[in-house]
Amino acid sequence: MGRLVFVPQPPRSARGEKTRDALRRAAQVRFLAQGIEETSAEQIAHDAGVSLRTFYRHFASKLELLYGDYDASLDWFRSALDSRPPGEPLIEAVLVAINSYPYEPASMLEIAALRDRALDRESIERHIHQVQAEFAAEIERHLLRVDPLLEGDDKFLSSVMAQCIAAATFAALDTWMRGDHSDLEDLARLTEMALTLIDRSLVPVRDRPANMSN
Repeated sequence: MGRLVFVPQPPRSARGEKTRDALRRAAQVRFLAQGIEETSAEQIAHDAGVSLRTFYRHFASKLELLYGDYDASLDWFRSALDSRPPGEPLIEAVLVAINSYPYEPASMLEIAALRDRALDRESIERHIHQVQAEFAAEIERHLLRVDPLLEGDDKFLSSVMAQCIAAATFAALDTWMRGDHSDLEDLARLTEMALTLIDRSLVPVRDRPANMSN
């Protein structure tokens, strides 16, 4: 299996984010109403109120929009985490940001079912791993925002913390999707359980023993 390489995404304008969100929403409505095969990029663009050229400026194909649920939640998490106060404990900030997302379980599951039918498992897992990597990158960016003086081993450990938190979060989501995925309270419970375990296991960067890296 090839090594996953995370490529940071360039910043998007507020207008670009609004357009992407409109296209994601239009695609979801079309996909759920008439299926993937019967839905065209032209229809999605029309419903979103943009040109076909604009559609292809944001997405390579309509199939990319089958990942709209993951991409929308990542965009939301990015903004929600940015709004958290600097002194807030990391796990609490992450949990608040995650739980603020307006989940729609029925739509999520229908899109997931469509995705499973239209795409191969390898491509789905590859995209999910990419979203998880971006999720971790946002947490690491948050850590550097609240403590910009981190460097050397401290900066490395911040990256480890971010990746552990992202892995725990996605493990909770995967478990929820495989179980009673209509219960959002259970998703919140699993996520909190996973992140509490991480919180107990990780030593805060500035509190670690001086010889930890020796």
